[in-house]
Amino acid sequence: MLLEPPTRLTPDEWARQNRVYPPSAGVPGPRNPALTPYVIAFERAVADRTHKRAVLVLCAQAGKSDALLDIIGHHFDQRPAPMIYVGPNKQFITEQWEPRITELLDQAPALRQKVARGKRMTKTRKVIAGVPLRLAHAGSSTALKSDPMAIALTDEADELMRNVKGQGDPITLVDRRGETYADFVHAIVSTPSAGQKETYVDEESGLEFWSELEPEDIQSKIWSLWQEGTRYHWAWRCPHCAEWFIPRFSCLDIDPKRMSPAQARQHGRLICPRNGCVIEEEHKEAMNAAGVYVAPGQTIDADGVVHGDPPESNTISFWVSGLASPFVSWADRAESYVAAWHSGDPEEVRAVMNAGFGELWSPAGGDVPEWEEVRKLALPYHQGDVPDGVVFLTAGVDVQKNRLVYVVRGWGARQESWLISADELWGPTEEHDVWLDLEDVLASEFGGLRIARAFIDAGFRPGRLDAVPEHRVYEFARRHSRQVFATKGFDKRPTPLSVNRIEVTPRGGKAKYGLDLVRLDTDFFKSWVHERLRWPEDQPGGWHLYEGITEDYCRQIVSEARVKKPRAAGFQWVRTSKQNHYLDCEAMAYAAAYMLGVQRLRDDARRPVVRQRPVRQEDEEQVGVGRPQRRRREGWLDGGSGGRERWL
Repeated sequence: MLLEPPTRLTPDEWARQNRVYPPSAGVPGPRNPALTPYVIAFERAVADRTHKRAVLVLCAQAGKSDALLDIIGHHFDQRPAPMIYVGPNKQFITEQWEPRITELLDQAPALRQKVARGKRMTKTRKVIAGVPLRLAHAGSSTALKSDPMAIALTDEADELMRNVKGQGDPITLVDRRGETYADFVHAIVSTPSAGQKETYVDEESGLEFWSELEPEDIQSKIWSLWQEGTRYHWAWRCPHCAEWFIPRFSCLDIDPKRMSPAQARQHGRLICPRNGCVIEEEHKEAMNAAGVYVAPGQTIDADGVVHGDPPESNTISFWVSGLASPFVSWADRAESYVAAWHSGDPEEVRAVMNAGFGELWSPAGGDVPEWEEVRKLALPYHQGDVPDGVVFLTAGVDVQKNRLVYVVRGWGARQESWLISADELWGPTEEHDVWLDLEDVLASEFGGLRIARAFIDAGFRPGRLDAVPEHRVYEFARRHSRQVFATKGFDKRPTPLSVNRIEVTPRGGKAKYGLDLVRLDTDFFKSWVHERLRWPEDQPGGWHLYEGITEDYCRQIVSEARVKKPRAAGFQWVRTSKQNHYLDCEAMAYAAAYMLGVQRLRDDARRPVVRQRPVRQEDEEQVGVGRPQRRRREGWLDGGSGGRERWL
């Protein structure tokens, strides 16, 4: 029996001939891979071994476990070689997965007589057709580093630990098991977890694909692996307009703000994103049967044939929306999401988005504007220009290890504001040079105005305490105490802003000096910024940007989301991207304006007339092109006695 070559089959064909579900199963009887046609391409990609990795991103209870069982059975019947299956933990392996493996081996006619019984069969090691199938969990570094394997299967990759006992990432450890096999393939499946998600519409195909994100904006391991690959999306043809589209959560016809869970269930239908056609549940089976995979750069013709090449990669990767699952109706999906949304618990929403729709969960929850909306707030003026409505200027500065990020904003009546400048000053912040550059900025004039107040975040301390004893932010604020304040943000404060006197020890001495530290309610000031992003155009109080504002700035403004604290009163701000510095700067710029009373500016408020004394020759010699803090002779330049307020 072992010597007789089997008939060559694909994994789905093999499963159709060899697997039968018991009466207790949800769909009893012979295995029908066509019920979940979106897993067939993944199964065949693993069997073909044309890529080093095959990745499938799928919602829960949509057929991924059966796909792995198809691959295991087909492999040991058709091309037996050592295989390892990696699960998230030991309990999952022994209580859930091992019984299913045993059932597969006892059930399949092609495998039943090829299994070594008795002592050679253990809970975590099976011998089939003379070669081993090892069942391992991600917490065991020994199991992940032992014998070489021809095929590896990793299940629920997003539940694996990041570092296995100091040995490294489990995905990489498993990859190393196949180095001795030229055609080794690592198949990885999982539901996704957290990360920022964006889409774009391909101009040629008209299809809406997931955007390729920066790695630091993705917490989900499986999504990162999928993004590294070919990025195939499961696509449907609309039964009404015959246009192809990629189903996702946004196609579901629900509005949780105006619907109860019961009402959402009644509206369990899809809206075709191409022409707005209403698609009912009864069309799902036919759309799945005719569905195809398409990658960015490819097109689908009227006959459903895909044209073009996918992105080049050693990983072939597939994503399927949870809407394609034949086991859960769209009405159930809609009801579950709206119920989670009304619960106010972000973790419940996360569970529905990940396990129900197979999509990344972003803390924004859909309430934060897209970055393109921010860019639309630009008006026809240039960086450095000061529009007529500006009465005074403030600045917000965020401190990083290798740079200072700042914004300068102008303020007018009804808290209307205009971005004057936004930039980064590069250099190690434990050194003096970058702070000299900041002095240049704060001493600059914009349209005849100087910056009235600047807030600098003191939450990050540049340099080690032993190397840089004095806090650079405190030192800078002390030297420019008339203009600059050090700040610290808190989740919640009794008042939006409070000033407290603190004692700071200068470098090299025991004496202390007093310094005003401004404590900010970050929820109050960041909420104000986000509220202004969608301010009505016909109402005073708009929040404006200059022409040519960068995409990076716009993305950072919407890089955090305000979400309700789970099982607690209040809200918290959660990052959707690691680059959030301009949002912090804008919040501090508004806090500085708030301290100056911007909320009390009358409609007839006008900027002060700036009168400057004639520049003397000795001033020109001192000023030249040097930096302001090197100009020690004149107090009006460095914040000393009779400082900038005299010239404003």
